Amino acid sequence: MPATIDLHLHTLASDGRLTPTELIQLVVKQGLETISITDHDSTEGLAEAYEAAKEFPNLRIIPGIEMSADIPGDEVHVLGYFLDYHDVEFQATLTEFRRGRVDRAKIMVEKLDALGVHVEWERVQHFAGDGTVGRPHIALAMVEAGYCKEPKDAFDVYLGNDGLAYYDRPKLAPAAGVEMIKRVGGVPVLAHPTFMNDMESGIANLKKVGLVGMEVYYAQYDDDTVRHLARLARQYDLIPCGGSDYHGLGNSGEPLPGTLGPPQETIALLEEAAAKAKSG
Repeated sequence: MPATIDLHLHTLASDGRLTPTELIQLVVKQGLETISITDHDSTEGLAEAYEAAKEFPNLRIIPGIEMSADIPGDEVHVLGYFLDYHDVEFQATLTEFRRGRVDRAKIMVEKLDALGVHVEWERVQHFAGDGTVGRPHIALAMVEAGYCKEPKDAFDVYLGNDGLAYYDRPKLAPAAGVEMIKRVGGVPVLAHPTFMNDMESGIANLKKVGLVGMEVYYAQYDDDTVRHLARLARQYDLIPCGGSDYHGLGNSGEPLPGTLGPPQETIALLEEAAAKAKSG
């Protein structure tokens, strides 16, 4: 049965392909009732999303974000929900992070060129639009230029963390990412935990620095994985969250919004955690 909650969605404000308005129209079509837009290092799409949602009074949008953090030998993504995202200092930090993404993307395009994979920076910018430039936009330019069939193929050899054209960018330590989200009244949640090299150790360490939830109902997970993660969430007293991680990049088999999501009680638990964060 399709979910009515999806807490992991991206728009053109970061590396999704839909505008916030288009995403709102899609999630309503998919029967969703509660969503969170979690663009990378950006809340720029939220104003348009809230405006578009005025046509759909039964749709609730929880303000969110997805941030990258570094652990030696690993990369961790931390989602934040119920953020006081208008905070000036918070937005200034996000602006710096987005500049880092642009610089990184330019260097990766240069590395591709040296490898004989020629994509124009202007085409990468075209795919990014007014949003934050990211690796998916380079991948889309590579598809357009005929170097790969689907965007995800570009990551296998060139753009993935071990890819030939990969270039890192400055990231927060996980504890700093969690603290940054909590400072603006948000609830920090570990995204797609199985993507970590040492998942259980990572969960335990992040719990120590203030992690409140973890994705369990992630659309790319099978039933056995969901059950295993649900057990871990109970073990570490973490709120079980989840969603589709929808980008709309055109990859075959990409789950649509609402493919899988958490139960209704997750929202109540996140609200409780947010109220606690804002009061303390």
